[in-house]
Amino acid sequence: MTSDKYNDFGPSLGWDLHCHTVFSDGTKTPAELVDLAGANGLHGVAITDHDTTAGWADAQKAAERRGFPLLRGSEITAQDGHVSVHMLAYQYDPENEGIVDLFRSTRQARIERAKRMVSRLSKDFPITWDDVMSQTKKGDETTVGRPHMADALVSAGFYRTRSEAFAGAISASSKYYIPTSSPSALQVVQVVRQAGGVSVVAHPADYSRNKILLSDEQIGRLANAGLGGLEVWHRGNQGKERERLLRLAGELGLLVTGGSDWHGKGKPNKLGENLTADDVVAQIVERGAIGLVS
Repeated sequence: MTSDKYNDFGPSLGWDLHCHTVFSDGTKTPAELVDLAGANGLHGVAITDHDTTAGWADAQKAAERRGFPLLRGSEITAQDGHVSVHMLAYQYDPENEGIVDLFRSTRQARIERAKRMVSRLSKDFPITWDDVMSQTKKGDETTVGRPHMADALVSAGFYRTRSEAFAGAISASSKYYIPTSSPSALQVVQVVRQAGGVSVVAHPADYSRNKILLSDEQIGRLANAGLGGLEVWHRGNQGKERERLLRLAGELGLLVTGGSDWHGKGKPNKLGENLTADDVVAQIVERGAIGLVS
């Protein structure tokens, strides 16, 4: 899809709808995210930390101070059969009982899994749970995960970077790895919909995350349940798979979004490297239970 407004990587101007901060596994604060997005000429940005709304208030204050448009969202880890599915949820009511219960259970599952992984790691690497927690920027408000384990290993001198740790001991193929107990993708779609939000499958064609991708049939079932869109414009979606996602979005009436999956220094992904068109953001805001911050 190429035109004055689009290139091979999606819209040439627009919003970055996939960004993480210190409230999960990013390295920058919500205020720094907002400031960088404005400085980089983006039309707006979304905060999408894992399984939490803890950074929303800080992001909103920064957006209002700067007069910069902000979507509020989260990234939720789910499962569909044997496929790990990351769901981006936007503009939902954060006080909705279903959402509150979902995040309580997913965060608890993350902590239990992380402690078990650290126990395995500690047999070969002298790191403790306290070492991992020391890598979080917001203490108990932080959604703890593998990136913090990786940072603890870097701090202890076993790896030079987080990426090296993810290629080694923190890899999903390592003997230390334990999968996260997750809700079904269908459950997440239904809960987000009931909370007045819009759900989008994040990086659905990224083979680095899943050797088996969501099938047309699986995406169709989620669409029938109320899925709002597919994150097509993402560095993990390539070639024919990206074309497949565009075709499916058209056939199923799904929104097409884009995002960098930015984590500050936690990943090489650059803020704004993939974007979402303004008209798509307008539809998300129109469908959502809460208003746009600006």
